[in-house]
Amino acid sequence: MTARRRAHRSAVFSGLALTGMGVLHFVRPEGFDALVPEQLPGTPRQWTLGSGCAELATGALLLVPATRRIGGAAAAALFVGVWPGNIKMAWDWRHEPASKQVISLGRLPLQIPMIVSAVKIVRNA
Repeated sequence: MTARRRAHRSAVFSGLALTGMGVLHFVRPEGFDALVPEQLPGTPRQWTLGSGCAELATGALLLVPATRRIGGAAAAALFVGVWPGNIKMAWDWRHEPASKQVISLGRLPLQIPMIVSAVKIVRNA
């Protein structure tokens, strides 16, 4: 499979996933509110809704071939931008049962392949 074809598949998958997550920010915002670091200005709900909009917009950019490169760049920035929330989750869940700790810690390294995938979309779209 060519790099261009892999980038297309990755863009479609990421675009659909981001769109789904963006919708969840509006349908069930409470879970996302808890991930917002206290140091950020504004309310957690403002950040939840704002990041939901960013995920919807990025997902749309990835799903449209003409905007796929900018979508890949936006996705890479978004994946880096939400990493502090994943770090906060891992910290907050440090006293939770082991199963929850595994989930929260497992999310941290998963950001790296997501960022790499987004950069590959930029290069090969």
